[in-house]
Amino acid sequence: MRRLVAVTLFTLALCASPACSVYPYREARAFSDATGGESAERAFWHAVEQKHWKAINSCVALNFVYVTPAGRLDRDAALAQIQRLQIQEASLGDVATEMTGNTFVVSYTLVLRGSIDGQPLPATPQHRVSVWQKEKTSWVLISHTVLGAAA
Repeated sequence: MRRLVAVTLFTLALCASPACSVYPYREARAFSDATGGESAERAFWHAVEQKHWKAINSCVALNFVYVTPAGRLDRDAALAQIQRLQIQEASLGDVATEMTGNTFVVSYTLVLRGSIDGQPLPATPQHRVSVWQKEKTSWVLISHTVLGAAA
């Protein structure tokens, strides 16, 4: 009887273990792949790296607010500033998401490797917060805040 129980448990363990690797995690590389706040944020930074301005323009709300330590920017000024970035790599860490209804709040640290207007970007991580809202079938960025360097 013990042997039958042991064999049954072993068989169940073998059957269950491949399930974890059948569908590996796939990072959202486009807004259409995004399933939530973190994947939308990662898709956003991938689009900035790839200079997919049309995709970025379509995912940023008309009443978008961008706040940096230097002040508040409206949608047009924010998009103009983002387009000045030359990003080789964007690394997100310490990602936390909170969902309320159809809205995700995403907080994280961001390290950008690249330049803006020919000047290198700081290598220190920055705290960031984005607010994404579900509209029909896609996520729309309604606010983004740069809080400054991470301690």
